[in-house]
Amino acid sequence: MRYETTVAIDADVEEVWRVLSAVGNWPDWTPTVLAARKCDDGPLRVGGRVELRQPGQPSRVWTVTELVPSRSFTWTSTAPGLRLTAGHRLRADGSGTLAGFDFTVEGALSPLARVAARTIRRFVDTEAHSLKSHCERQARPR
Repeated sequence: MRYETTVAIDADVEEVWRVLSAVGNWPDWTPTVLAARKCDDGPLRVGGRVELRQPGQPSRVWTVTELVPSRSFTWTSTAPGLRLTAGHRLRADGSGTLAGFDFTVEGALSPLARVAARTIRRFVDTEAHSLKSHCERQARPR
């Protein structure tokens, strides 16, 4: 199962990256993350791990597998019979940013993801729109 969405954000790509890559702060701007704890020091990097607690889900550790600074990162988490992959991509679009999010479920138990497909879509969409709202509020002059 794979789901993806894209949202236009009226904020500079570097500002959006600053928010998106500060994964320990995700609970501050998205209701889909109740707690986030980086398992290592320093900025987000390949091999870096983050433990996320999400509503109705067991706590999961996500490992960054790909990262292009200021543009994208992908991380994975595994459970018996499952491999979860979430991608986060940013692209400058005029004076704003296009943010793409995707989520893939693979493995022997992946056919069961159909049961959770609605929740997965809702979480991915909520994260995209929450990032948009947060970054646009931050970008507004005060």
